[in-house]
Amino acid sequence: MRLRSLLLAGALLVPTIVPGVVHAAPQDVDQFTTQWVGSWMASAQAGGADSTPPAPGFTDATLRQVVHLTLGGARVRFRLSNAFGTAPLTIPGAHVALSAKEGKTPSAAIRAGSDHALTFNGQASVTIPAGGMVWSDPVDLAVPDMADLAVSLRLKDVPATVTGHPGSRATSYIASGDALDAADLPGAATVTHWYILTGVDVQAPATANAVVVLGDSITDGRDSTTDGNGRWTDALARNLLRGKSPVGVLNAGIGGNRLLLDGIGPRALDRLDRDVLDQTAVRWVIVLEGINDLATALKAAERKEVAATPEAIIDAYRQIIARAHARGLLVYGATILPCQGIGYCAPAMEPNRQKVNAWIRGSGAFDAVIDLDRTLEDPKNPGHLLPEADGGDHLHPGDTGYRLMAEGTDLALFAR
Repeated sequence: MRLRSLLLAGALLVPTIVPGVVHAAPQDVDQFTTQWVGSWMASAQAGGADSTPPAPGFTDATLRQVVHLTLGGARVRFRLSNAFGTAPLTIPGAHVALSAKEGKTPSAAIRAGSDHALTFNGQASVTIPAGGMVWSDPVDLAVPDMADLAVSLRLKDVPATVTGHPGSRATSYIASGDALDAADLPGAATVTHWYILTGVDVQAPATANAVVVLGDSITDGRDSTTDGNGRWTDALARNLLRGKSPVGVLNAGIGGNRLLLDGIGPRALDRLDRDVLDQTAVRWVIVLEGINDLATALKAAERKEVAATPEAIIDAYRQIIARAHARGLLVYGATILPCQGIGYCAPAMEPNRQKVNAWIRGSGAFDAVIDLDRTLEDPKNPGHLLPEADGGDHLHPGDTGYRLMAEGTDLALFAR
């Protein structure tokens, strides 16, 4: 396995604590013993009919989105994206606060005294060109590990195509007019999508780094409990924190995603730079892609597509590995999960899945293997998910299955 050493030392100075809210003054953050690290992300996608916001829409509204961080830090900053916009996107104002959400119960309320206005190069508003993105200025708000943040965006005259992420598994809120600093949004419309916000970085100890999980709907958390943070990346983050590892876990899953051809969102090879290589302080990449390539290959002629072969999938893995290694990253290959029992994964697909998994395990091309197939396969019914892991459709795990995936991931892979 290729190993790198990180010769950075020091500790993060402890900020002043105010009851209920933790603030850190800029002078309390030592730039030499901390670094920016990705703590949350959503892969950017072009908004379609299925992600159209409910009334009042985005003509004159406040959008409040609750995101669940993995790693905490002394300060935070936010990435807003217009990657798929066909016209400039102007954000007249934005705020962040600690969410008052408790457990799995959704809430638009924020914690008293935690609200902060965001700025962009010192200005309250920002215009993002079509195809562009922008980072906010750092916010002097310290956040704990696994914090829930409420990020509010003032929206007016949003372009017809809004960059977002439809598979949020989290509730967002839309209120009419300017409600950026509102303590709560009673009566707001709700939607389970994210829009415009695609990343949150934290200023963490210099020993911290991030892992990006590149995947499809299984990584995106389909069939996990909405607002429950039950994705396998959430469970992995909790396990790492229990093991005292300062690692941000970034979910780069897109439902229906494929390695070789576009589907719901750009193919993995084309989004690799934006969703993986350009993330902040990333050191490791987990690749869990290929199940949709294998399944759709069975009806490629009907779809007027070139059928994905095991060899083509393996070539795509090799390209991802080479591009990540060129950035000095370690790349871990996750085996493709069993999925028999659903028509999408016909029996004819199984030999190809086994061939790809055999290559992942035995080729030595990846820096390590995370054998999720063996973790979740039912030994009494090969090719099928464990009954307790099945989310109900025989393709996607549920909360228990995602937890088992995280438990089947060796935390030593992320040791300093």
